[in-house]
Amino acid sequence: MFAEHPAVFWFTATLAAYILSRIAYHYVKAWWTSPLLLACVLCLGLTVVLHVSYREYMRGGQWLLMLLGPTTVAFALPIYEQRALLRRHWPPLAMGVFFGCLLAFGGSWLLSGLLGLPEGVRLSVLPRSVTTPFAMAFAKEVGGAPDLAAVCVIVTGVLGASFGGMILKILPLRSALARGAMLGMGAHGAGVARAREIGDEEGAVAGLVMILAGVTCALIGPAVAMLGTV
Repeated sequence: MFAEHPAVFWFTATLAAYILSRIAYHYVKAWWTSPLLLACVLCLGLTVVLHVSYREYMRGGQWLLMLLGPTTVAFALPIYEQRALLRRHWPPLAMGVFFGCLLAFGGSWLLSGLLGLPEGVRLSVLPRSVTTPFAMAFAKEVGGAPDLAAVCVIVTGVLGASFGGMILKILPLRSALARGAMLGMGAHGAGVARAREIGDEEGAVAGLVMILAGVTCALIGPAVAMLGTV
């Protein structure tokens, strides 16, 4: 099957890796069993064993990549479902998302500059705190590498969700709004999954903040990148 239908093989292998990762995380809830991380490691290990290039792997992986477009459009549904929550708490949510995006973009740009990274890499790292569909679209628009942006998003999400749980034990964040907003802003998709483990309201807030952060960063990102090249 691999030799005759490589695209089908890698599509199936990617889905299988994700399903196995979800099963592993169900029994062992740790940062290293996060499906986002473990599925990537499994696919990477398989490509190394079979001596397959990234380009060849993407012959099947691109089918999943095509779903990012409809996924981005579907993000409008949670915003509509949580419109009552948005109306009640829009001032703190709007301010938190806006300054969170500025901090994420500014920190990424300054740190990558201090490390002497090339401009193309810096533009790919810039949207690391935005969920994958927005990050890849942004990186492509400003001249970065969408695939590298996706990797940065995954790393940020896994680390953010892992350390976010530790931070919640230290910081006196008693409201579900604050806990959910922190995880949604700091760890996007992985943070939403972590927030849902804490509570339904935390999960709803985290999902809403993640979507609003994606929209906000898509609006302010090009301006930040433009200022960085001046």
